[in-house]
Amino acid sequence: MRIASIELAGTSKNILRDGTPGLPRAFARICRAMGSVHFKVEIISSDHKLDRTHVRADDQAAIRSMAERLQRTLDGCEGTNSEIEEYVRVLQNFAD
Repeated sequence: MRIASIELAGTSKNILRDGTPGLPRAFARICRAMGSVHFKVEIISSDHKLDRTHVRADDQAAIRSMAERLQRTLDGCEGTNSEIEEYVRVLQNFAD
């Protein structure tokens, strides 16, 4: 089995009047084409801005850095090491 892409939704940045969460602060789409040495991370903010980054699949430092960025963007705060590690594990699905 091979994971081709994953989509993530961040935490909600506001609560609606009825107490339900509003739209997530951002979404992320991660994908890697077969044979590519990079995987692509697209971050879509709630105001529809798109930020596209390519991460080398064999570069553990770049993967860790992207995990930190995803955690901060999607969760809306600086995360603990264990929170960042959750994102590292997701990105490892696309690593060599």
